[in-house]
Amino acid sequence: MKGHKMGDEKDSSNVLKNILKNILFLKIFQTFRMAIQPSKLIIAFCAVTGIYLAGSIMDFSNTVRVQKGIRGKVMQTELDIYMTRPELFDAFIKGTEKSGVRTGVFSTLWHFGSKKYHDALDRLFAFDLPGVMANMRDFFKAVTWAVRHHSLYCILFFLIQLVVFSIAGGAICRISALQFAQDEKPGLTEALRFSINKFTSLVTSPLLPMVIIIIIGLFISLLGLIGNIRWAGDLMVAIFTLLALIAGAFIAVASIGTVAGFSLMFPSVAYDGSDCLDAINRSFCYVYARPWRMGFYTVTAAVYGSLCYIFVRFFAFLLIWCTHLFLQLGLNDKKLAAIWPVPTFKNLVDLPDLSAANWSVQLAAVVIYMLVLAVVVLVVSFIISFYFSANTIIYSLLRKKVDNTALEDVYSPFEEVDTEPAVFEQVDTEPVVPEQVETEPTLPEQAEPEPTVPEQAEPEPTVPEQAETEPAVPEEVETEPTLPEQVETEPIVTESEPEQPPPKAKKKSKKKTKKKTKKKSKPQPESDESPPQEQ
Repeated sequence: MKGHKMGDEKDSSNVLKNILKNILFLKIFQTFRMAIQPSKLIIAFCAVTGIYLAGSIMDFSNTVRVQKGIRGKVMQTELDIYMTRPELFDAFIKGTEKSGVRTGVFSTLWHFGSKKYHDALDRLFAFDLPGVMANMRDFFKAVTWAVRHHSLYCILFFLIQLVVFSIAGGAICRISALQFAQDEKPGLTEALRFSINKFTSLVTSPLLPMVIIIIIGLFISLLGLIGNIRWAGDLMVAIFTLLALIAGAFIAVASIGTVAGFSLMFPSVAYDGSDCLDAINRSFCYVYARPWRMGFYTVTAAVYGSLCYIFVRFFAFLLIWCTHLFLQLGLNDKKLAAIWPVPTFKNLVDLPDLSAANWSVQLAAVVIYMLVLAVVVLVVSFIISFYFSANTIIYSLLRKKVDNTALEDVYSPFEEVDTEPAVFEQVDTEPVVPEQVETEPTLPEQAEPEPTVPEQAEPEPTVPEQAETEPAVPEEVETEPTLPEQVETEPIVTESEPEQPPPKAKKKSKKKTKKKTKKKSKPQPESDESPPQEQ
């Protein structure tokens, strides 16, 4: 009975494991363990640092008009007017042209975005979802301000940001794909090498749909320009309106696929080694084939990511607060407050007012600010790592449902693909070996003239007729060693065999001649005279 109970418990546990394996969305909860991997955090940290440096360098242009107070502190920017009082925007631009006080676009968006971000956190902790959505709406409105009034700056900054995130995102997605599918942890350099080799696919996959949308929109606007022609313009617009509607439908489909499928393009390149067109095709196909499942996975990852972010932010706050607390025990409160304000959970880092401080306080405050800012950048790096890791898992789950592809199937490393042609090159050279073997039968062709040697030895039986001519045989034997110069081994064997029979033939011939001479010596006296004649 106990054995049956143990067997039933094992069967039930196996059934539960199989059920949990089949529930795919539970695999999204592996994202936190994957996102805190040091190599991913280092890549994301370098990406954020690079973007910050690029924006700071581009801010030397100082194209944003501002209004400063008495101590030189920025009181109001053109972005604030654009967000609060858009009807006074043109008047503010004209009024600040004379003062000439300006700042950079990146710093303006950075401060505005940080305010909206902290406000959104407050609303989120208060469970005020409409307030969170309002802050997100204000942020995107600020982005539209930058695009409309600082177009060239935004285009250059967008391209720099796309390049940086293509390399960093491709590397993070590659690490996540190998870790999720095969439980492998590739190195930092290996992941970066992969993303650099796939750089064109990573950059062009999100960029190509945007370019196509812009080109189609330009054709529709061209139709609007044609409509300005008197008399014929109205008719042309009416005739080609159907084509414009078809183009508008294509723009709508491409826009939804680009926005919703953007998060799947980098994982497609990292998971399947896709090129630009294949990555676009897969992302669009998965979005439109399983839209509700895609939305469910995205919402689950967003909620789980918010909880993980709160935990990571609390860890960073505890780290900074404990450090500040123990410094305060040994350092004067006023002096510490001058170089490092008290951190809070909502505001981890803040630069103190250094207008009345001496150079040592200013230097110490700047150094402490940069170090604490590095901790904050690590928190941002976790968000980036979590984003790409979660989207990689979502891509693999959608691929399982749509294409019925196993989760363990990952694109093989590019080094193995590059070495495959070398194998075929070696295989192509193998037929050369039989060609060399075919030349071996040519050796007997050279050895065929060897039987001619006995032909030279045929006149030797004539030697026994005259014993005096036997010394001539060695003269021919002396010429025979010249044959081994052409064939070193085989001719020697063939020459040695015919040399043995001649001596026997000589002895027999001598015996026969003796017998013949004894019998024929009496009746034929002419034989005595014949030798002198032959001589």
